[in-house]
Amino acid sequence: MSFQDKSIQCSDCGTTFTFSAGEQEFFASKGFNNEPKRCVSCRAARKTQRYGDGDSSYKSRAW
Repeated sequence: MSFQDKSIQCSDCGTTFTFSAGEQEFFASKGFNNEPKRCVSCRAARKTQRYGDGDSSYKSRAW
């Protein structure tokens, strides 16, 4: 399958971003069927919102 760069409008901020052929190939190799609907910065913001900034308040305890 031949992939070509696509322009997609972000569903959060409305900016147009490029879904590159390389990204499309990666998505296909992982079995993802849907195109991204958010730009890179909105994806990162959403990931931070959902999972935090990596500094988890949960700390494992060595008993």
